[in-house]
Amino acid sequence: MATIVNVHDAKTHLSRLLEQAHAGEEIILAKAGVPYARLVPLEAAAPIRRPGRLKGRISDAFLDPLPEDELLAWESQGAQQS
Repeated sequence: MATIVNVHDAKTHLSRLLEQAHAGEEIILAKAGVPYARLVPLEAAAPIRRPGRLKGRISDAFLDPLPEDELLAWESQGAQQS
């Protein structure tokens, strides 16, 4: 359930409200009793991608040509569905 706080009270208790929002509580800031804004925690930043960090750890075997018998099996399945 959301907690509604008027701006004047929010100014006075900002640190406490930030802690509550960070803990997952929904805080609605209101002006003259009318909901105006929502105080929510920031989402965790996406991890930084580093190209090449898995180099040498992943096999390229899936790029090798299929063995002849497996290729024929795939081709014969396609011919049966047509």
